[in-house]
Amino acid sequence: MYFAYRGYSVLYLAPVLAALAVLVAQGGPVLATYTQIFMTSLGRYVVLFFPIFLLGAIFGKLMADSGSSTTIAHTIMQRLGAGHAITAVTLACGVLTFGGVSLFVVAFAIYPIAAALFREAQVPKRLIAGAIALGSFTFTMTAFPGTPAIQNAIPTRFFGTTTFAAPGLGIIAGCIMLFGGLAWLQMRARKAQAAGEGYGDHQENLPRFEEAERPGFALAMLPIVVVIGLNALFSLVVFPRLDLGYLAQQAYGNVSPTAVIGTWALIVALLGAILTVLVLQRRYLRDPQKTLNEGTAGSMLPIFNTASEVGYGAVIASLAAFVVVRDFVVGIAPDTPTISLAIAVNALAGITGSASGGLSIALDTLGGTYLERANALGISPELLHRIATISSGGFDSLPHNGAVISLLTITGLTHKSSYGDIFVVNLLIPVLALVTVIVLGTMFGAF
Repeated sequence: MYFAYRGYSVLYLAPVLAALAVLVAQGGPVLATYTQIFMTSLGRYVVLFFPIFLLGAIFGKLMADSGSSTTIAHTIMQRLGAGHAITAVTLACGVLTFGGVSLFVVAFAIYPIAAALFREAQVPKRLIAGAIALGSFTFTMTAFPGTPAIQNAIPTRFFGTTTFAAPGLGIIAGCIMLFGGLAWLQMRARKAQAAGEGYGDHQENLPRFEEAERPGFALAMLPIVVVIGLNALFSLVVFPRLDLGYLAQQAYGNVSPTAVIGTWALIVALLGAILTVLVLQRRYLRDPQKTLNEGTAGSMLPIFNTASEVGYGAVIASLAAFVVVRDFVVGIAPDTPTISLAIAVNALAGITGSASGGLSIALDTLGGTYLERANALGISPELLHRIATISSGGFDSLPHNGAVISLLTITGLTHKSSYGDIFVVNLLIPVLALVTVIVLGTMFGAF
């Protein structure tokens, strides 16, 4: 946590600290652990999720370079106006991220417009980070059904679900996050304005807002509609009706169709959205080849960062001491595995500073145990899916989280000025939403 907060890359931090853990715990063998456990687990994660990272990064880059992201953000903020600056920024981020555009693309696209809007409304700049964070990695990352975020895709492999698992509970959780976060940020803005605090005096080097030719709002939104629509169509209708019995063959990994349908649907949805941009927005892309190449390159660091954290988790899970930890966690509320699962995912996401990393480690090591216990108790795998996904977006947002650090860097803010609001909208309120889902799921099951 300390080194991640200080900005050291997890690509070398994870294997070094995994080796240290092996030496401290059992005196070796370090090299065998690195090649046979760390790298094997890292490779397995890349095999499973590389297509989603790759296509998501390409799609995000296409949306940015075509000007669609800017059009969507600018239109929403213009329609709502400076009087609703916080709501406008949050909703603009939410629309883009729910459509599959990455946080980093969203932050770069929205920050210049948000800064101008907040300055006009005299809302303190320090609240911009909270508004972008609320719209980018809360309700659209973990709660709303069908979101193409990797955090919503990971549990499908372990629980045989789709990204639309427990839609009712997901919508309830998402509304708690959205409206709770907005209420907090607006209350903070009112207090600041009552105290005479305006936007503040900031020396900013804002990205230049180019008035280049961009697609209209309807055309800009079309790829996002394609992502959501194709994901639903193939998850819920097309793939479940196909005869996928051949997946039982050894050549195809001898897997259940339910283990791959969620991933396949996302791949098809993102491919469809990419083709939509390339065909219908070609005139707005200055250099499509460059955009595709940069999008591809941009997918490498995120997936290998997360895969390295998963490799680290696999090494820790191989140590004898982990059995004690595992038994302790699984033993929490033995008749209610949903509570134990929520604690495990939150703890590992907090330690790694990564929602996807913590979720993957938790499900890699404990997913089978929780599914077996849930089946024995008659608990729906869909409920496990939604609880696991929402749990990944709680304690992951501690100060060393890479997305938090990147967001503060992009906006030119600091932990001191803005992390308190990020903590509330990205950790406290999502945890409240998680508790609500656990209570409702325990009372009424998945819906």
